[in-house]
Amino acid sequence: MGEAKVVSPMLGQGASLGDTRQRDAPPVQAQPMASRAELLRFAGLSAGYFAHIGFFNPYLPLWLQELGFSLIAISLLSSVQAATRLFAPYAWGHLSDRTGESVKLLRLGATVALVVSLALWLPLDGLGMFLVLLLMFAHTSAMMPMIETALANVVSQGGAFDVGRYGRVRLCGSLGFLAAVMAAGWWFQHFGMAHFPAWVAATLLAVAVSAWLLPDHRNPGRGETRQPDMWPVLREPVVRWFFAAVFFHVLSHMFVFIFFSLYLDSLGYEKSTIGLLWAVSVVIEIGCFLTQGRWIFKLPLTVWLVIASALMVLRMGLTAGLPLVWPLLLLSQAMHAITFSAHHTVCIAMLSQHFPGRLRTRGQALYTVVGYGLPGVIGGLGGGLLSADMGLGSVFWLSSAVAALALACSLRLRHLQGRAVETG
Repeated sequence: MGEAKVVSPMLGQGASLGDTRQRDAPPVQAQPMASRAELLRFAGLSAGYFAHIGFFNPYLPLWLQELGFSLIAISLLSSVQAATRLFAPYAWGHLSDRTGESVKLLRLGATVALVVSLALWLPLDGLGMFLVLLLMFAHTSAMMPMIETALANVVSQGGAFDVGRYGRVRLCGSLGFLAAVMAAGWWFQHFGMAHFPAWVAATLLAVAVSAWLLPDHRNPGRGETRQPDMWPVLREPVVRWFFAAVFFHVLSHMFVFIFFSLYLDSLGYEKSTIGLLWAVSVVIEIGCFLTQGRWIFKLPLTVWLVIASALMVLRMGLTAGLPLVWPLLLLSQAMHAITFSAHHTVCIAMLSQHFPGRLRTRGQALYTVVGYGLPGVIGGLGGGLLSADMGLGSVFWLSSAVAALALACSLRLRHLQGRAVETG
Protein backbone atom coordinates (compact mmCIF):
# COMPACT_ATOMS: atom_id res chain seq x y z
CA MET A 1 0.00 0.00 0.00
CA GLY A 2 1.37 3.45 -0.91
CA GLU A 3 1.38 6.73 0.92
CA ALA A 4 -2.05 8.24 1.49
CA LYS A 5 -2.70 11.42 -0.44
CA VAL A 6 -3.95 14.69 0.97
CA VAL A 7 -6.60 16.12 -1.36
CA SER A 8 -7.95 19.00 0.68
CA PRO A 9 -6.50 22.50 0.28
CA MET A 10 -6.84 22.87 4.04
CA LEU A 11 -3.94 20.93 5.51
CA GLY A 12 -4.46 20.05 9.16
CA GLN A 13 -1.55 20.60 11.52
CA GLY A 14 -2.00 17.14 12.96
CA ALA A 15 -1.40 15.37 9.64
CA SER A 16 1.92 13.69 9.07
CA LEU A 17 4.18 14.28 6.08
CA GLY A 18 2.11 13.63 2.98
CA ASP A 19 -0.76 11.68 4.52
CA THR A 20 -3.88 12.22 6.61
CA ARG A 21 -2.98 10.23 9.72
CA GLN A 22 -3.22 12.15 12.96
CA ARG A 23 -0.33 12.50 15.34
CA ASP A 24 -0.05 13.73 18.89
CA ALA A 25 0.27 17.52 18.95
CA PRO A 26 -0.46 20.32 21.39
CA PRO A 27 -3.97 21.70 21.08
CA VAL A 28 -4.13 24.70 18.78
CA GLN A 29 -6.28 27.67 19.58
CA ALA A 30 -8.74 28.29 16.73
CA GLN A 31 -8.01 31.41 14.74
CA PRO A 32 -10.71 33.60 13.21
CA MET A 33 -10.68 33.78 9.42
CA ALA A 34 -8.44 36.66 8.31
CA SER A 35 -10.17 39.51 6.51
CA ARG A 36 -9.27 40.59 2.98
CA ALA A 37 -7.69 43.77 4.40
CA GLU A 38 -5.41 41.73 6.67
CA LEU A 39 -4.32 39.49 3.82
CA LEU A 40 -3.63 42.55 1.65
CA ARG A 41 -1.34 43.97 4.33
CA PHE A 42 0.59 40.70 4.48
CA ALA A 43 0.70 40.70 0.69
CA GLY A 44 2.22 44.20 0.84
CA LEU A 45 4.87 43.06 3.31
CA SER A 46 5.66 40.00 1.19
CA ALA A 47 5.98 42.21 -1.90
CA GLY A 48 8.28 44.66 -0.11
CA TYR A 49 10.47 42.00 1.48
CA PHE A 50 11.00 40.05 -1.73
CA ALA A 51 11.50 43.25 -3.72
CA HIS A 52 14.45 43.87 -1.39
CA ILE A 53 15.70 40.30 -1.87
CA GLY A 54 14.98 40.48 -5.60
CA PHE A 55 17.50 43.18 -6.32
CA PHE A 56 19.88 42.70 -3.36
CA ASN A 57 20.91 39.06 -3.76
CA PRO A 58 21.46 39.07 -7.55
CA TYR A 59 23.28 42.43 -7.67
CA LEU A 60 25.26 42.53 -4.41
CA PRO A 61 28.12 40.47 -5.94
CA LEU A 62 28.20 42.78 -8.97
CA TRP A 63 28.29 45.88 -6.74
CA LEU A 64 31.09 44.43 -4.63
CA GLN A 65 32.95 43.53 -7.82
CA GLU A 66 32.66 47.13 -9.03
CA LEU A 67 34.01 48.35 -5.67
CA GLY A 68 37.15 46.33 -6.39
CA PHE A 69 36.72 43.36 -4.07
CA SER A 70 38.28 40.06 -5.15
CA LEU A 71 36.22 36.97 -5.95
CA ILE A 72 37.15 35.42 -2.61
CA ALA A 73 36.18 38.62 -0.75
CA ILE A 74 32.88 38.76 -2.66
CA SER A 75 32.17 35.17 -1.68
CA LEU A 76 32.94 35.94 1.97
CA LEU A 77 30.80 39.08 2.05
CA SER A 78 27.94 37.39 0.20
CA SER A 79 28.05 34.62 2.79
CA VAL A 80 27.52 37.02 5.71
CA GLN A 81 23.76 36.86 5.19
CA ALA A 82 23.84 33.07 5.41
CA ALA A 83 26.13 33.23 8.47
CA THR A 84 23.59 35.35 10.36
CA ARG A 85 20.98 32.72 9.55
CA LEU A 86 22.92 30.32 11.78
CA PHE A 87 21.88 32.22 14.90
CA ALA A 88 19.53 35.15 14.22
CA PRO A 89 16.37 33.29 13.06
CA TYR A 90 16.33 30.87 15.98
CA ALA A 91 17.12 33.59 18.53
CA TRP A 92 14.35 35.81 17.22
CA GLY A 93 12.06 32.80 16.77
CA HIS A 94 12.56 31.75 20.38
CA LEU A 95 11.71 35.30 21.47
CA SER A 96 8.66 35.32 19.20
CA ASP A 97 7.34 31.99 20.55
CA ARG A 98 7.99 33.16 24.11
CA THR A 99 6.29 36.55 23.78
CA GLY A 100 3.80 35.84 20.99
CA GLU A 101 4.75 39.21 19.47
CA SER A 102 6.03 38.24 16.02
CA VAL A 103 4.54 41.36 14.38
CA LYS A 104 6.18 43.76 16.84
CA LEU A 105 9.50 41.99 16.42
CA LEU A 106 9.11 42.26 12.64
CA ARG A 107 8.67 46.02 12.97
CA LEU A 108 11.76 46.30 15.15
CA GLY A 109 13.91 44.23 12.80
CA ALA A 110 12.83 46.13 9.69
CA THR A 111 13.42 49.53 11.28
CA VAL A 112 16.88 48.70 12.61
CA ALA A 113 17.91 47.17 9.27
CA LEU A 114 16.83 50.34 7.46
CA VAL A 115 18.87 52.57 9.77
CA VAL A 116 21.96 50.35 9.52
CA SER A 117 21.74 50.19 5.71
CA LEU A 118 22.46 53.93 5.49
CA ALA A 119 26.09 53.12 6.35
CA LEU A 120 26.47 51.53 2.90
CA TRP A 121 26.80 55.07 1.54
CA LEU A 122 30.13 55.38 3.38
CA PRO A 123 33.49 54.40 1.82
CA LEU A 124 33.97 51.05 3.57
CA ASP A 125 36.95 48.71 3.53
CA GLY A 126 36.50 44.95 3.76
CA LEU A 127 36.11 44.89 7.55
CA GLY A 128 33.70 47.82 7.56
CA MET A 129 31.56 46.25 4.85
CA PHE A 130 31.55 42.98 6.78
CA LEU A 131 30.36 44.64 10.00
CA VAL A 132 27.61 46.67 8.29
CA LEU A 133 26.30 43.63 6.41
CA LEU A 134 26.52 41.52 9.56
CA LEU A 135 24.41 43.94 11.59
CA MET A 136 21.91 44.51 8.80
CA PHE A 137 21.52 40.82 8.02
CA ALA A 138 21.16 39.94 11.71
CA HIS A 139 17.81 41.74 11.49
CA THR A 140 16.66 40.99 7.94
CA SER A 141 17.55 37.28 7.97
CA ALA A 142 15.37 36.80 11.05
CA MET A 143 12.35 38.39 9.38
CA MET A 144 11.40 35.55 7.04
CA PRO A 145 10.57 32.96 9.75
CA MET A 146 8.46 35.55 11.59
CA ILE A 147 6.71 36.61 8.37
CA GLU A 148 5.95 32.98 7.56
CA THR A 149 4.73 32.34 11.12
CA ALA A 150 2.46 35.38 11.19
CA LEU A 151 1.14 34.56 7.71
CA ALA A 152 0.59 30.88 8.58
CA ASN A 153 -1.41 32.02 11.60
CA VAL A 154 -3.73 34.24 9.56
CA VAL A 155 -4.26 31.75 6.70
CA SER A 156 -5.00 28.90 9.11
CA GLN A 157 -8.36 28.20 10.67
CA GLY A 158 -9.07 25.62 13.33
CA GLY A 159 -5.51 24.30 13.06
CA ALA A 160 -5.66 23.79 9.28
CA PHE A 161 -3.11 25.36 6.91
CA ASP A 162 -4.78 26.76 3.76
CA VAL A 163 -2.26 26.25 0.93
CA GLY A 164 -4.39 28.16 -1.57
CA ARG A 165 -4.64 31.37 0.48
CA TYR A 166 -0.97 31.09 1.45
CA GLY A 167 0.01 30.82 -2.21
CA ARG A 168 -2.07 33.85 -3.24
CA VAL A 169 -0.41 36.02 -0.59
CA ARG A 170 3.04 34.59 -1.28
CA LEU A 171 2.77 35.28 -5.02
CA CYS A 172 2.77 39.00 -4.18
CA GLY A 173 6.30 38.43 -2.92
CA SER A 174 7.17 36.93 -6.28
CA LEU A 175 5.66 39.97 -8.02
CA GLY A 176 7.77 42.25 -5.84
CA PHE A 177 10.87 40.19 -6.64
CA LEU A 178 10.06 40.30 -10.36
CA ALA A 179 9.52 44.06 -10.43
CA ALA A 180 12.71 44.74 -8.46
CA VAL A 181 15.01 42.41 -10.38
CA MET A 182 13.79 43.77 -13.74
CA ALA A 183 13.87 47.44 -12.73
CA ALA A 184 17.23 47.14 -10.99
CA GLY A 185 18.75 45.32 -13.95
CA TRP A 186 17.62 48.09 -16.31
CA TRP A 187 18.77 50.82 -13.90
CA PHE A 188 22.21 49.36 -13.26
CA GLN A 189 22.71 48.73 -16.97
CA HIS A 190 22.02 52.39 -17.81
CA PHE A 191 23.29 54.23 -14.72
CA GLY A 192 25.85 51.88 -13.20
CA MET A 193 26.09 50.18 -9.81
CA ALA A 194 26.82 53.34 -7.79
CA HIS A 195 23.15 53.67 -6.80
CA PHE A 196 23.08 50.26 -5.12
CA PRO A 197 22.94 51.73 -1.56
CA ALA A 198 19.93 53.88 -2.56
CA TRP A 199 18.10 50.78 -3.74
CA VAL A 200 18.88 49.09 -0.43
CA ALA A 201 17.44 52.00 1.56
CA ALA A 202 14.36 52.36 -0.65
CA THR A 203 13.40 48.68 -0.49
CA LEU A 204 14.04 48.41 3.25
CA LEU A 205 11.88 51.51 3.74
CA ALA A 206 9.08 49.70 1.92
CA VAL A 207 9.58 46.67 4.20
CA ALA A 208 9.52 48.82 7.36
CA VAL A 209 6.38 50.71 6.31
CA SER A 210 4.62 47.43 5.44
CA ALA A 211 5.58 45.92 8.78
CA TRP A 212 4.17 48.89 10.69
CA LEU A 213 0.90 48.58 8.74
CA LEU A 214 0.38 44.94 9.73
CA PRO A 215 -2.47 44.09 12.11
CA ASP A 216 -1.10 43.64 15.62
CA HIS A 217 -1.63 39.85 15.79
CA ARG A 218 -0.16 37.75 18.55
CA ASN A 219 0.79 34.11 18.12
CA PRO A 220 -1.48 31.31 19.39
CA GLY A 221 -0.73 29.93 22.86
CA ARG A 222 0.51 33.23 24.22
CA GLY A 223 -1.19 32.61 27.57
CA GLU A 224 0.92 29.53 28.27
CA THR A 225 3.84 29.99 30.63
CA ARG A 226 5.89 26.95 29.54
CA GLN A 227 7.10 26.50 25.99
CA PRO A 228 6.60 23.01 24.50
CA ASP A 229 9.70 20.90 23.90
CA MET A 230 10.94 20.49 20.30
CA TRP A 231 13.10 17.41 20.91
CA PRO A 232 10.33 14.79 20.63
CA VAL A 233 9.57 16.13 17.16
CA LEU A 234 13.24 16.33 16.12
CA ARG A 235 13.81 12.72 17.16
CA GLU A 236 11.34 11.47 14.56
CA PRO A 237 13.20 9.87 11.59
CA VAL A 238 10.93 11.51 9.01
CA VAL A 239 11.70 14.94 10.45
CA ARG A 240 15.45 14.30 10.46
CA TRP A 241 15.42 13.10 6.83
CA PHE A 242 13.20 16.03 5.89
CA PHE A 243 15.79 18.50 7.20
CA ALA A 244 18.60 16.54 5.49
CA ALA A 245 16.75 16.80 2.18
CA VAL A 246 16.13 20.52 2.75
CA PHE A 247 19.80 21.13 3.55
CA PHE A 248 21.15 19.61 0.34
CA HIS A 249 18.36 20.96 -1.86
CA VAL A 250 18.80 24.55 -0.71
CA LEU A 251 22.59 24.20 -0.78
CA SER A 252 22.22 23.41 -4.47
CA HIS A 253 20.18 26.61 -4.88
CA MET A 254 22.68 28.69 -2.93
CA PHE A 255 25.21 28.35 -5.73
CA VAL A 256 22.59 29.92 -8.00
CA PHE A 257 21.72 32.73 -5.60
CA ILE A 258 25.36 33.72 -5.05
CA PHE A 259 27.11 32.92 -8.34
CA PHE A 260 24.52 32.95 -11.14
CA SER A 261 24.82 36.69 -11.88
CA LEU A 262 28.63 36.55 -11.79
CA TYR A 263 28.56 33.44 -14.01
CA LEU A 264 26.38 35.09 -16.65
CA ASP A 265 28.41 38.30 -16.47
CA SER A 266 31.60 36.31 -17.11
CA LEU A 267 29.94 34.78 -20.17
CA GLY A 268 29.26 38.23 -21.61
CA TYR A 269 25.59 38.68 -20.74
CA GLU A 270 24.44 42.28 -20.16
CA LYS A 271 23.03 43.23 -16.77
CA SER A 272 19.58 43.79 -18.23
CA THR A 273 19.69 40.28 -19.70
CA ILE A 274 20.79 38.87 -16.35
CA GLY A 275 17.78 40.57 -14.78
CA LEU A 276 15.55 39.11 -17.50
CA LEU A 277 16.80 35.59 -16.82
CA TRP A 278 16.11 36.02 -13.11
CA ALA A 279 12.68 37.36 -14.03
CA VAL A 280 11.83 34.30 -16.14
CA SER A 281 12.12 32.08 -13.10
CA VAL A 282 9.98 34.45 -11.04
CA VAL A 283 7.21 34.70 -13.66
CA ILE A 284 6.91 30.90 -13.61
CA GLU A 285 7.08 31.02 -9.81
CA ILE A 286 4.12 33.44 -9.72
CA GLY A 287 2.00 31.06 -11.78
CA CYS A 288 2.96 28.25 -9.43
CA PHE A 289 1.97 30.13 -6.28
CA LEU A 290 -1.28 31.30 -7.90
CA THR A 291 -2.49 27.85 -8.90
CA GLN A 292 -0.82 25.46 -6.46
CA GLY A 293 -3.92 25.07 -4.29
CA ARG A 294 -5.53 23.22 -7.22
CA TRP A 295 -2.80 20.69 -8.00
CA ILE A 296 -0.21 20.36 -5.26
CA PHE A 297 -2.26 17.74 -3.40
CA LYS A 298 -2.65 15.59 -6.50
CA LEU A 299 0.52 13.92 -5.22
CA PRO A 300 1.79 13.24 -1.68
CA LEU A 301 4.03 15.98 -0.33
CA THR A 302 7.10 13.76 -0.15
CA VAL A 303 6.74 12.94 -3.86
CA TRP A 304 7.02 16.65 -4.65
CA LEU A 305 10.32 16.75 -2.77
CA VAL A 306 11.62 13.90 -4.94
CA ILE A 307 10.44 15.62 -8.14
CA ALA A 308 11.93 18.98 -7.11
CA SER A 309 15.37 17.50 -6.37
CA ALA A 310 15.38 15.44 -9.58
CA LEU A 311 14.60 18.55 -11.63
CA MET A 312 17.29 20.47 -9.77
CA VAL A 313 19.88 17.89 -10.88
CA LEU A 314 18.79 18.46 -14.49
CA ARG A 315 18.52 22.25 -14.13
CA MET A 316 22.05 22.68 -12.83
CA GLY A 317 23.43 20.27 -15.41
CA LEU A 318 21.97 22.41 -18.18
CA THR A 319 23.22 25.61 -16.55
CA ALA A 320 26.76 24.26 -16.22
CA GLY A 321 26.98 22.43 -19.53
CA LEU A 322 25.03 24.56 -22.01
CA PRO A 323 24.83 28.12 -20.62
CA LEU A 324 25.04 29.77 -24.06
CA VAL A 325 22.14 27.79 -25.55
CA TRP A 326 19.28 30.22 -24.92
CA PRO A 327 16.32 27.81 -25.11
CA LEU A 328 17.92 25.40 -22.64
CA LEU A 329 18.96 28.19 -20.27
CA LEU A 330 15.38 29.49 -20.30
CA LEU A 331 14.09 25.97 -19.70
CA SER A 332 16.42 25.56 -16.73
CA GLN A 333 15.17 28.84 -15.27
CA ALA A 334 11.56 27.77 -15.80
CA MET A 335 12.22 24.70 -13.62
CA HIS A 336 12.40 27.16 -10.71
CA ALA A 337 8.62 26.75 -10.45
CA ILE A 338 9.09 23.27 -9.03
CA THR A 339 12.67 23.35 -7.68
CA PHE A 340 11.91 26.40 -5.54
CA SER A 341 8.22 27.43 -5.48
CA ALA A 342 6.53 24.05 -5.06
CA HIS A 343 9.40 22.83 -2.87
CA HIS A 344 9.06 25.87 -0.57
CA THR A 345 5.28 25.51 -0.18
CA VAL A 346 5.60 21.80 0.58
CA CYS A 347 8.23 22.58 3.23
CA ILE A 348 6.02 25.23 4.87
CA ALA A 349 3.10 22.79 4.90
CA MET A 350 5.27 20.10 6.50
CA LEU A 351 6.57 22.52 9.11
CA SER A 352 3.00 23.54 9.98
CA GLN A 353 2.15 19.88 10.51
CA HIS A 354 5.11 18.97 12.69
CA PHE A 355 5.64 22.26 14.54
CA PRO A 356 2.15 23.50 15.43
CA GLY A 357 1.11 26.21 17.88
CA ARG A 358 3.96 27.61 19.94
CA LEU A 359 6.46 25.40 18.14
CA ARG A 360 5.75 27.09 14.84
CA THR A 361 8.20 30.01 14.89
CA ARG A 362 11.05 27.86 16.18
CA GLY A 363 10.26 25.28 13.51
CA GLN A 364 10.39 28.00 10.85
CA ALA A 365 13.61 29.33 12.35
CA LEU A 366 15.20 25.88 12.36
CA TYR A 367 14.18 25.53 8.71
CA THR A 368 15.96 28.83 7.98
CA VAL A 369 19.10 27.75 9.87
CA VAL A 370 19.33 24.28 8.31
CA GLY A 371 17.99 25.27 4.91
CA TYR A 372 19.53 28.71 4.39
CA GLY A 373 22.11 29.39 7.09
CA LEU A 374 24.45 26.40 6.84
CA PRO A 375 24.00 25.98 3.06
CA GLY A 376 24.60 29.69 2.51
CA VAL A 377 27.90 29.68 4.41
CA ILE A 378 29.10 26.45 2.83
CA GLY A 379 27.89 27.46 -0.62
CA GLY A 380 29.41 30.92 -0.48
CA LEU A 381 32.81 29.92 0.86
CA GLY A 382 33.09 26.62 -0.96
CA GLY A 383 31.82 28.06 -4.22
CA GLY A 384 34.21 30.99 -3.98
CA LEU A 385 37.23 28.75 -3.47
CA LEU A 386 36.15 26.37 -6.21
CA SER A 387 35.40 29.12 -8.74
CA ALA A 388 38.70 30.87 -8.05
CA ASP A 389 40.56 27.64 -8.81
CA MET A 390 38.44 26.02 -11.53
CA GLY A 391 36.14 28.74 -12.88
CA LEU A 392 32.53 29.67 -12.23
CA GLY A 393 31.15 26.87 -14.39
CA SER A 394 32.49 24.28 -11.95
CA VAL A 395 30.23 25.68 -9.23
CA PHE A 396 27.14 24.63 -11.15
CA TRP A 397 28.45 21.12 -11.77
CA LEU A 398 28.91 20.89 -8.00
CA SER A 399 25.38 22.23 -7.55
CA SER A 400 24.02 19.40 -9.70
CA ALA A 401 25.92 16.83 -7.61
CA VAL A 402 24.57 18.31 -4.37
CA ALA A 403 21.04 18.18 -5.79
CA ALA A 404 21.62 14.47 -6.36
CA LEU A 405 22.29 14.11 -2.60
CA ALA A 406 19.03 15.95 -1.92
CA LEU A 407 17.28 13.49 -4.24
CA ALA A 408 18.71 10.54 -2.28
CA CYS A 409 17.50 12.04 1.03
CA SER A 410 14.05 12.75 -0.43
CA LEU A 411 13.76 9.18 -1.67
CA ARG A 412 14.69 7.93 1.82
CA LEU A 413 12.07 10.22 3.38
CA ARG A 414 9.50 8.98 0.87
CA HIS A 415 10.34 5.37 1.75
CA LEU A 416 10.07 6.01 5.50
CA GLN A 417 6.76 7.79 5.10
CA GLY A 418 5.32 5.04 2.93
CA ARG A 419 6.40 2.41 5.45
CA ALA A 420 4.87 4.43 8.29
CA VAL A 421 1.54 4.55 6.42
CA GLU A 422 1.61 0.79 5.82
CA THR A 423 2.27 0.00 9.50
CA GLY A 424 -0.04 2.77 10.81
